[in-house]
Order: sequence, then structure tokens, then C-alpha cells
Amino acid sequence: RQEAAPGAEVAAGSRAGGGSGGGAGTLALLLGEGSKRLPQAIIIGVKKGGTRALLEFLRVHPDVRAVGAEPHFFDRNYERGLAWYRDLMPRTLEGQITMEKTPSYFVTKEAPARISSMCKGTKLIVVVRDPVTRAISDYTQTLSKKPDIPTFESLTFKNRTTGLIDTSWSAIQIGIYAKHLENWLLYFPLGQILFVSGERMISDPAGELARVQDFLGLKRIITDKHFYFNKTKGFPCLKKAEGSSKPHCLGKTKGRTHPDIDQEVVQRLRDFYRPFNMKFYQMTGQDFGWD
Repeated sequence: RQEAAPGAEVAAGSRAGGGSGGGAGTLALLLGEGSKRLPQAIIIGVKKGGTRALLEFLRVHPDVRAVGAEPHFFDRNYERGLAWYRDLMPRTLEGQITMEKTPSYFVTKEAPARISSMCKGTKLIVVVRDPVTRAISDYTQTLSKKPDIPTFESLTFKNRTTGLIDTSWSAIQIGIYAKHLENWLLYFPLGQILFVSGERMISDPAGELARVQDFLGLKRIITDKHFYFNKTKGFPCLKKAEGSSKPHCLGKTKGRTHPDIDQEVVQRLRDFYRPFNMKFYQMTGQDFGWD
């Protein structure tokens, strides 16, 4: 019992100090105090929704500690076991939250049961974005790695003449949010899942971050003072990144220019997603304003 006292004391001290991020808390962690814990909150999706931005913004908070890389534990590495997973986590002090993000969890059939069996009380965050722009962004990312892939238009349709959409293409499949959410609701109550708007993260990052901090039970420390808008990128950036005095924008791979997509194809996709979007709004009790 005695051994834990100095760490607990320092943690209390760092919180009492308004949780400035620096000071005693950071020092205690540098001294190897604190312990690795399984995450209490996970950003489970969606790919190309704004998950990296959300995690980087959250890391500004002194009571948030997160894994930098995507662990892919509940989809690709599950057989390695929880001890392996815990070991990937950063050390935390009493009162700090451990987080990770792996956007593919949202579309992984086994993920809800697996996370629930780790801890039923895990808080889940899903960053969602207009499924049409999400699909184009997804395609753009793949194109940057494999310049020889077919056009977006040809991948979208099973049959261009009939206008039948190929729902087996992952870029399309991921955006059918209502379908994936049904799977999560078999294991988690709606109140344990926070849906963050990818669009509002760009137009009002502080407002969206206030919702996230409330959901995680954190003091609202990240406010509009932390952001400025980068006109070149079209994204908000942090005035001061975690552990640095320099401003920080997301990396070069973020904010890629999307190719021009045939407007008729975009319209067909809007029509395709509309009923699923409506169902998703109904399920979450939130209207994301996509169309």
C-alpha cells in the first residue's frame, strides 16, 4: 500500500494544479511511476472520418494518455491476448484515461463482443462523416498508394448501365453506418457510444471536443483557445501540440486533394445512402445534416 502513495500524491498534485499537462504529473510518468492499464475509452471508427484529428486534439488534455499507433487488437491481433494489448498502452497515473484508436473496429463483426468481454463499461467513440465524401476520401488514400487502381466510378457500380451499386466494395460498405451500429448495440447501450461529427470537428473543433470531454468525464480543458484554422489545409490545427510549444497540424497525408468524381455518380451515391443515413439519425437521435 505504501509504495503507491507517492504516485497517488503526485497525481493528486497534478490535478490540483489545474492539470496544466506539465509539472508533477509528467515528472512522475518520466520516473516510471504509474501503470499500464487497458483502455477505458476507444475510438472505434470510422476510417477517413477524422479519428486521427480527434485523438491528436484529445492528447492535449493532461488527463488523456493514448497509444500513437493503431493497435488493431480487436480485429487483427486478438490471439495475442490482453496482456500483449495492455503492454502497448502508455503508463497512466490515478485519474488519467487510457485511450487507443483503430477505425476498422467499427466494421469488424467480432469487435463488439471482444471489447465487451474485456470490459462491459468501455466508452466508445465513433467519428462519422458524410458517407459519400468518406468513400471518395477512402478511394483517394488507396489511389495515393496504388496509382493503378480502376476509377472511382467503375468501382462504385456492379453494373453501370443498371446503376446497381457494389456494396461489397469496402469504400461503400463502411459508410452504411446503421448496419454496423446494429451489431454494436447488441453489446453496448447507446449511452456508452458517442457519435462525433467529422464535419463539425472541422467547423467547430472546440464545440465537438467539449462533447467528447464531457462524455469521458474530463474537465473541459480543451477550448477554442487551442485551435486556429489553417486555410491552406482547410483544417483546424492545434496552437500548441502535446509536449511542444510549436503549433501542430496533422501530417502531409491529411487533407489530400480529392479527384474530380462524375457528379452523376455522386448523386447516385447520395440516393443510395439516404435511407441508411435516415435510419442512422433515428438510431442515434442525431441529425448529421448529410445529403
